[in-house]
Amino acid sequence: MKFTLSVAMNPLDQFTELARTAEECGFASIALPDSLFYSEHVSAEYPYTPDGSRFWTADTPWADPLVAVASMAAVTERIEYYTSVLKLGSRNPVLLARQVGSVAVLSGNRFGLGLGVGWSPEEFEWCGAPYAKRGKRVDEAIEVLRLILDGGMVEYHGEFFDFDKLQMSPAPSEHVPFYIGGHTEVALKRAARVGDGWSSAMMKFDDLRSTISRLAELRAEYGRADVPFEIQAVCIDRFGLDGYREQAEIGVTDIVTQPWVFEGIRFGDPVGPKKDAIRKFADEVISRF
Repeated sequence: MKFTLSVAMNPLDQFTELARTAEECGFASIALPDSLFYSEHVSAEYPYTPDGSRFWTADTPWADPLVAVASMAAVTERIEYYTSVLKLGSRNPVLLARQVGSVAVLSGNRFGLGLGVGWSPEEFEWCGAPYAKRGKRVDEAIEVLRLILDGGMVEYHGEFFDFDKLQMSPAPSEHVPFYIGGHTEVALKRAARVGDGWSSAMMKFDDLRSTISRLAELRAEYGRADVPFEIQAVCIDRFGLDGYREQAEIGVTDIVTQPWVFEGIRFGDPVGPKKDAIRKFADEVISRF
C-alpha cells in the first residue's frame, strides 16, 4: 500500500514545506488538483457532490499543478508527484506534452499524469476548446500525449488534432504513467483501456468496491488484466489502520489523504500544525501498515 498526501486547497506558500515533510515521513507521493478558474456562474453541476454544488469558493487557492510539481520536486529527492486530476478537455495536448515532458525530465522521472475530461462548460469554451464531443476529443488527446512523450519523430492525423512529423527533446527517459479519473462507465472504460491506473474522487467504500470490481472486468475484456494498474482512492468512510486495510483488501493500492483534517486543522491554518499531523499519521499508520 502507498500513501499519498493531497495538497489541494492549501496556501501555495506551504507546498514545499508539506512536500519535504511528506518525504521525510515515508509518503510515496504528492497529489495535486487542477482548477483553471472559478466562474461566477456555471452551467453544469459538479459531479462529485450530492447536490452538484462546488465545495470551494472564488478565493480558494489553486496553482497550475505542473508549476507546483516543479517547485516541490526542486526541494525533494525521492517523493513522486501526480495530478489528481488534470482537466485534459480544455487543454491542447501538443503544448501539454511539452510541459509534462519538461516536468518529468526535471524531476528525475518522479511525475505521473492524472487525467480527466473536465466537467465545466465554461472551462472548455473560455479556453477555446469545444465542449461538444469532449470525450472523443480527450481520447485523441491521450493518444497525442503518449505518442509525443514516448519520444522520437512522430505525426498524428485525427479528427480533432492533426500535425506532421515533430519531435520534442529530451523525451522522458522512463514511461510517464497516465492515471485516468472519472466515475462514469465511459471513464472506467478509458482507464481500463489506456490507463496505468485509475484515480477516484471522493467515494464511499461500497461504491469504491463495486467500481474496482468493474475496472477488473473491463481490464480483462481489453486483455490488460495482467498489466500493472494503480487504484488511487479517496475513500470518505474508512479510516485508521483497520479502514485502510479494508481498502487494501478490495484492491486499493494508493490511499490519498490529508492527515490534518483528522486533527480539526483547516486548509488556511498555518503549516506547522499540518506538518505535525503528517508526522503523527506516519507514526500511527504508515509505520504500522
